[in-house]
Amino acid sequence: MALQIYAYMAHSGGVADDTTLEMITAAKALDADASVTAIVIGSGADLEAVCSDVAATYGEVWKVDDDALAYPNGEIYREILKRILPEGSVLLVPNDTFGMDLAPGLSIKLDVPFLADAVGFDGLDGTVVTAVRQEYSGQVSTHVQADLSGGAVITTRAGVFKADEAKSASGQVVDKTAEAMAGGAPESTRVFVEIVEAEAGDVDITKEDVLVSVGRGIEDEDNIPIAEELAEAMGAAVSCSRPIVDAKWLEKARQVGTSGQTVKPKVYMAMGISGSFQHLGGIKGSPFIVAVNKNAKAPIFQVAEIGVEGDILEYMPALTEKIKGL
Repeated sequence: MALQIYAYMAHSGGVADDTTLEMITAAKALDADASVTAIVIGSGADLEAVCSDVAATYGEVWKVDDDALAYPNGEIYREILKRILPEGSVLLVPNDTFGMDLAPGLSIKLDVPFLADAVGFDGLDGTVVTAVRQEYSGQVSTHVQADLSGGAVITTRAGVFKADEAKSASGQVVDKTAEAMAGGAPESTRVFVEIVEAEAGDVDITKEDVLVSVGRGIEDEDNIPIAEELAEAMGAAVSCSRPIVDAKWLEKARQVGTSGQTVKPKVYMAMGISGSFQHLGGIKGSPFIVAVNKNAKAPIFQVAEIGVEGDILEYMPALTEKIKGL
């Protein structure tokens, strides 16, 4: 029997997150025969825009629209989802900052298994699924089994499942607000304070089509100009992973990742970056990824279109010279 799969849709400012297109791929990898329903929670005109967009990918979209839901709150959203999800449902949630807050507590409320940060599924054996996870910064893959007969909550890593860009569903939007808000808005001990915008830098990497991004493999601050020369030759900008910012070699505004900037380039050059889920979580839009790393087992190679096992301090100057010669 096919699973009942639901997918929580992350969104902001009336725009659905890129994981919207990835979640349906993840659902089909879990169970190719399942019907997948999207769940969109929020308020106002922005929510309507998100629902319309999501309906182009999903056959059915459940909408919960109330002023009390204007800002994502894990405590409130957990209760909302508990009220509307049918018994035995499998819920997929993006493994982003909010998803990591929402999902574990929800699995406890529903009394169902919780699988965190899945990067793949090895198929379904009856009602038992084997999920693939990564440990030790992607150096080891683990296989975790769970019985989904009573439902489950599963978070999936962003950027791992290929985005389904067909947008040919013409789905139906179903208003679940009355059911979700029956008895009033759930109580919460949390209070929304403000949104703090990320600090501006001399370059806005979120608007760049091509990024040359450096990680620990750059080895020393004195080697940063090597990446800058390659970026100049490519008409690109230099970005980086968190260790480079922590070392104060580049400014915070150039950091890509869940604790940095979210970027949507067409081409992403990952130079000496291992590819932790925190870093990959900041890369959206399915860019063409070129990865160069000394470690052949670096997780970045699992998402790269082109992977080169080598020293970036040798590779980047050679590539710069080749590009300048064209």
